[in-house]
Amino acid sequence: MTNHKLTRTGEKPYHCDICGKTFSVCNSLTRHKQVHIRQKSFPCDTCGKTFSGNSALTRHVRMHAGDNPYHCDICGKKFCDSNRLTRHIRMHTGEKPYNCDICGKNFSDRSGLTQHIRVHTGEKPYHCDICGKTFSGNSSLTKHIRVHTGEKPYHCDICGKTFSQNGHLTQHVRIHTGENPFRCDTCGKSFSQRGHLTLHIRGHTGERPYICDICGKSYADNQNLNRHKPVHTGVKPYHCDICGKTYSENRSLTHHKKKAHGQVTVKE
Repeated sequence: MTNHKLTRTGEKPYHCDICGKTFSVCNSLTRHKQVHIRQKSFPCDTCGKTFSGNSALTRHVRMHAGDNPYHCDICGKKFCDSNRLTRHIRMHTGEKPYNCDICGKNFSDRSGLTQHIRVHTGEKPYHCDICGKTFSGNSSLTKHIRVHTGEKPYHCDICGKTFSQNGHLTQHVRIHTGENPFRCDTCGKSFSQRGHLTLHIRGHTGERPYICDICGKSYADNQNLNRHKPVHTGVKPYHCDICGKTYSENRSLTHHKKKAHGQVTVKE
């Protein structure tokens, strides 16, 4: 009865001494603490990444050893475990079997859904011991810590360049291979990154989900919205190295150089 009353009143007397999150029921706190316990149970001796179980660690170690017995029949890419292969195949098929009950967004794997739900709940159980910043997923924390350490455990076998994230390495390797696995169903154009495909598709649909909260102008991507915002703040970060005149947008500077100085920017 006591726990029921606390739930109804919103009182949360049980707090996690690791991340500070509070709970109305002691059992909920106990379950939550397992997140922190699992986080540091099985560390990789090579890169320091931690795992919740020995089997997950074993699969990860194969990545360093280059042991990839599972291969994709569609593109030939190899993986260290069957689960990674299954998730990869969904990239080709577009299958997203995991659905968010709150907003309806779909995901190709359960971990992606779990981390997404924390966007709605605000839960960030993983915290950085160096700066205190908190994260909704352990993988996000691991990537963040490398900002402090400068660690880049993923290296390109072709040119030797190193990366802090495996995803960045994957994108880089496509420069060498020319692989473009993300294809537009409308026009057939293909891209090396999913984000590039998403932006391209908005060119067909006209979708502009990023809206300026001051004037209502909309953009297809967040980068262009951020370029637009200085128009309202008065900040002019783009300056002409010939005459010193300043502009709030790079395209305005480009136009100025062409008109005033006869300078033409060549796109590579």
